Amino acid sequence: MKALVLAGGSGTRLRPITHTSAKQLVPVANKPVLFYGLESLAEAGIRDVGIVVGETSGEIREAVGDGSRFGIRVTYIHQVRPLGLAHAVLIARDFLGDDDFVMYLGDNFIVGGITDIVDEFREERPDAQIMLTPVSNPSAFGVAELDLSGNVVALEEKPLQPKSDLALVGVYLFTPLVHEAVRSIQPSARDELEITHAIQWLIENGKNVRSTTITGYWKDTGNVTDMLEVNRSVLEVLQPEQAGDVDSASEIIGRVRIEKGAQVRRSRIVGPAVIGAGATVTDSYVGPFTSIAAECSVDDSEIEYSIVLTGASVRGVRRIEASLIGRQVDVTPSPRVPAAHRLVLGDHSKVQICS
Repeated sequence: MKALVLAGGSGTRLRPITHTSAKQLVPVANKPVLFYGLESLAEAGIRDVGIVVGETSGEIREAVGDGSRFGIRVTYIHQVRPLGLAHAVLIARDFLGDDDFVMYLGDNFIVGGITDIVDEFREERPDAQIMLTPVSNPSAFGVAELDLSGNVVALEEKPLQPKSDLALVGVYLFTPLVHEAVRSIQPSARDELEITHAIQWLIENGKNVRSTTITGYWKDTGNVTDMLEVNRSVLEVLQPEQAGDVDSASEIIGRVRIEKGAQVRRSRIVGPAVIGAGATVTDSYVGPFTSIAAECSVDDSEIEYSIVLTGASVRGVRRIEASLIGRQVDVTPSPRVPAAHRLVLGDHSKVQICS
């Protein structure tokens, strides 16, 4: 069994971060989202992995290499531009051959991995198997309609009037029959070859399409809000470690990982939180659900529920929350400017002014 990992999207919902970085490499708890997926595939016993890359190909290749660090063998498949998930299957035909395969969206995050569903697919081998999860906004996803017995009867991509709240999670399992399906469909109104249309073709042609509704945690990390939520979820199970240098004037509370070479001086860190290798935290407060990446500097500041990427500096800032700060960013206070309040007040008024 092989895997096809999609890492070619442009990540428009994460701009401006993705103007200079692949969305699949934005870190969660100081590890790129893509790496969690590759580790899940290796844990499921899959060794041959094709990664579909696009305009960020160089960055993905540099980060992943040949895959040996994950226990896999990686083949890179170039996609000129993202033309739909089914198009990725189409261009990966030579790599996939006649093997069964898992298609995994590289910016998706699934707590607990995919080993169980892969084992189930290997044992029972339906023509296709999809993963579903209830969502509050199904019109933003591909949506599945099930009959009373739980069988998949229809799929629709981003419907205006969803027939269920069951969204397709970004993991699909296929036999080679899917290759006929992707060759048989036409581009959608978005001018993309939709994988939902290919699976619908399988259904309409009497093929065995099964679904598994997951109850664990899943996120499409396509926007800042979801990135912060995934970061929170990973930090919830963080194993504390203190490999860096913490002085006696600092206070470490809860599950905190301080990586090698990091320095904490006269600061308070409340976990779960991670301080990356070579980072410095001085005269500051780092609150829960915060990831400070390698070589960052936090000085005379307060920050929590945030992700700070490699080499960023936060100095003299009163409070930062729910933020995603990019690489080599410098955050400082704005200069003080003369300010005045202009008032016309009636008799016996009472006014409170923040000075």
